[in-house]
This record gives sequence, C-alpha cells and structure tokens, in this order.
Amino acid sequence: MLKIGNFEIKENPLLLAPMEDVTEPSFRYLCKKFGADLMYTEFVASEALIRNIEKTFKKLTVLDYERPVGIQIYGHQIDSMVEAAKIAEAAKPELIDINFGCPVKKIAGRGAGAGMLKDIPKMVEMTRQVVNAVKLPVTVKTRLGWDTDTIVIEEVAERLQDVGIQALTIHGRTRSQFYKGVSDWTLIGKIKNNQKIKIPIIGNGDVDSPQKAEEMFDKYGVDAIMIGRASIGKPQVFRDIKHYLKTGEILPELSVSEKVDLAKEHLLKSVEWKGFPRGVFEMRRHLIHYFKALPNFKDYKLLLVTSTDINEIIRTLEEIRIRFK
Repeated sequence: MLKIGNFEIKENPLLLAPMEDVTEPSFRYLCKKFGADLMYTEFVASEALIRNIEKTFKKLTVLDYERPVGIQIYGHQIDSMVEAAKIAEAAKPELIDINFGCPVKKIAGRGAGAGMLKDIPKMVEMTRQVVNAVKLPVTVKTRLGWDTDTIVIEEVAERLQDVGIQALTIHGRTRSQFYKGVSDWTLIGKIKNNQKIKIPIIGNGDVDSPQKAEEMFDKYGVDAIMIGRASIGKPQVFRDIKHYLKTGEILPELSVSEKVDLAKEHLLKSVEWKGFPRGVFEMRRHLIHYFKALPNFKDYKLLLVTSTDINEIIRTLEEIRIRFK
C-alpha cells in the first residue's frame, strides 16, 4: 500500500517514472489507460520555471483523468527550487517530487539531480526549505550514492525523512553507473526494513517483467515500484504486471497489429499535444521501441526515424502491420 498525503493506493502500486521528453501527456495517457497508479511529469528545471520559459511551464499541465500526478523539479540553487516548488504547487498536482537522481552530466555536473549526492548537507537543507514552502506533500527520488565509494543512501533516507518528505524513491544504482550494470535492490530493501524509516519506500531500477515486479514486492517489501525505461514503447507493462500479480498468469505479447494501433494512437496524441513538427520528432524513440523486437526491421526503422510527414509515418505503420502479421 502507498499513502502519500490525501491519496492512497492499496494494492501493489505501480508508478510511472519521470523521464525527460518521455512522460509528457500523450505518453501518460497511454500509461494511465494501461493501469499506472501514479504518474509524474517530465522533470522540470527550476531556473527555467521561475523565468517562465514557455516550454518548461507547459510541463506543469496536469489533466484530471491522469490523477494522481506528481510534478518533479530539479535544480542546484535552494532559492530557485523553493520558488519553483511554489509555482508547481499552483498547477495542483497531488505532490511535488525533488529530483536528486538524474545522472546526466549537464545536470549532475552542475550540482543538481544526482550531483546533490556530493553535498548531503545542501540536499537536506534544500529539501527542508521546499517542504516548508508548500502545503502539498513533498517526496524525493535519488540514487544509492555518487559512486561505489560513497554509498550514502542510508544516511540520506533518515535525514530526508527528518525534514519532512512523505515518500522516498530509490534507484538502485550510483550516479557513476548511469544505467549500466544491475540495479542493487538489497540496499533498497535494507532501508525499507530499517525500523527508523516510517515513510513509504519506492523501489526503482530494472523492473521490466511481471516476475521481476513480484520478486521486488515479495523479497524487499517495498511500498511501490516505479517503472521507467521498461515502459518506453510498452505502456502495457503496467497492465501485464497487475494481471500477473493478481492471477499468476502471463498475458500474451501484443500482436504487431495491436502495437501498430497503439503507436498510431500515441503519434496522433503527441502531435495533438505538441504540435507539428515537434510532436513527430519526439515520437521517434517511441516508434522504434514499439517494434524493436521485429526481425529485418532496418528499412522500416529508417523511415520511422527520418520522415516528418504524419501520413507517410502512418502508411509505414500500416505496412508493418501487413508485413509482420
């Protein structure tokens, strides 16, 4: 069960991770359709938000059918983060999440995201001030530490709880690992079973199948699981996991025809939300992932990642339906 603020998800909660250029409304629409219990916006840069940059401000849009939704913010300046949290609160999400986990150099290298793992006192003070600045629940997403020589998550969990966060998501890698190697859930489980920890602990990293989700719930006792990369091109992963946890049955893989329908729906929603041509450009990674397991797909892949014509992309999708039925 997951309880944060005024909302509660009772049975094996599955969360959609915040991902830049991925978890915008068109993708969230599909993930909600397939049963995601709590979703997050793309992460929002505090400095851009307080300067009212249009593209950044638009990320705050929360649609009623998506709820509950969290808005995730990041930055390296405490004052900017406090102001950004207040702006995000005005968009009326269910919670504000602080990103202390992004490993990308342009973010972590400036001391934001996972870069904050190199300055725990500043991380704690930033969190304390954000918690005090807003009425909404504040949560945090972070990693085990900066590298294998600085695993600080046990200290971080207790100190962030002490300043008032209402849930903690832990990605089971260090910043230096990025997304390589295997996510270490043993530390996530250790924190969940720490008697000093009273807030929900959400596990994240490498959950890409119903069996793995079951193992993480059962073995480590986490309150919820957050799914990121495994949902790209496969929003039905939430449905598949939920069905398995309830019945023990593995649902069959979507047919190519079903994937074509899903990709077309996603494409049209993306263009509807972002306009043309941005809605097409930002769909390319999704289109590839929908069909990445198909053999001899190179020519179709080239068309999907180079065409800027919506009708041509749809014709290509229909050819895929016929070719691989």
